Amino acid sequence: MKARTGWLIGTAVAAIAVYTLMWAGCAWHWTWQAELDASMLEPLHRVGAAHPGWVTGWNVFCTVLGPAAFRLATLVVIIGALVRRNVRVALFLIASVELSAVITEIAKASVDRPRPATALVTAYGSSFPSGHALGVTVSVLALLAVVFPVLRPGGRVWAVAVGVTVIVLIGLSRVVLNVHHPSDVIAGWALGYAYAALCLLVVPPLRPVTQSDETPAVADSAR
Repeated sequence: MKARTGWLIGTAVAAIAVYTLMWAGCAWHWTWQAELDASMLEPLHRVGAAHPGWVTGWNVFCTVLGPAAFRLATLVVIIGALVRRNVRVALFLIASVELSAVITEIAKASVDRPRPATALVTAYGSSFPSGHALGVTVSVLALLAVVFPVLRPGGRVWAVAVGVTVIVLIGLSRVVLNVHHPSDVIAGWALGYAYAALCLLVVPPLRPVTQSDETPAVADSAR
């Protein structure tokens, strides 16, 4: 238990460091970050401008597997958990998945970065960090934490593989569509992971295992 907690704290701190680096680059207009963003946005904009179907496909993908879709699906899970009187799981999903929208808006307000001028589709709100990257990261990690105990080892491998793939593709899709700078997406991934880790530490979906839970009762030797 202590090792798991230490690992969560350590990786969350590393994620916050990455987020802070991206935030500082935006706030202080670092040249290297702007050049790196532009080096990825420009060629992807050329591809999108020449292939409207490519843009439509990625835009539909972002909608179907976007944060709003995950929050709606998670709401169904929360209701199911409350019906089964599993309050711990419900509170965890509310704090992590549903409230991640609030975290996104607070983070965006701290920078208020404009969207790339080359955006291929309409997107609302400011650019930093990517709300899609942040929201989907939190949602996938939170749902994995809830379903892990009921999955077999093989199922866990597949669940993680699918989850990571969705997180990565959603983030990349925002750059493909030129509605986010790459640094927005990196910041969204980092802050999303850190927030999910915080929720796991503060309102874990499972009851923490204690020493008494792990030690089987010893029969009375006098009998």
